[in-house]
Amino acid sequence: MDETDRVIVRRLQQDARLSNRQLARELGVADSTCLARVAALQDRGVITGFHAAVDLGGIGRSVQAHVSIKIRPQALPTASAFCDAVADLPDVIAVYMVTGEADLLAHVAVPTTDELREFVLRLARRPEIADIRSSIIYLSRRAKVIEPVDGP
Repeated sequence: MDETDRVIVRRLQQDARLSNRQLARELGVADSTCLARVAALQDRGVITGFHAAVDLGGIGRSVQAHVSIKIRPQALPTASAFCDAVADLPDVIAVYMVTGEADLLAHVAVPTTDELREFVLRLARRPEIADIRSSIIYLSRRAKVIEPVDGP
């Protein structure tokens, strides 16, 4: 990635609705050049999509939690398939395969703590579950922009 790519990635993280014309103007390049650069970043998988950031409370999901899941058997195919299944659940924001005490960590957003309990209990009925624990998130801060680093 060169400096132009870095600026494109940074600016689109800050504002994914930025028009190609405005981005090109900020970069000091032709509109067509900017469009080609963004397309190349998408083709390489650097830019994977454009999303609206939403306030979860504003869409009725004011309770967030991390749900730690230990599965059995601890085989990669089982973990991978279960990870995909959890990621497809409507209350799940993200799911991570991790090291440590848990095998998976799911970030969920639900309307109430009762809904969180129901989510955990439904998940706990799955035969793959060896252990499940939840931690309610009281406060969350997310970086708006993560800077690219030089590759090897």
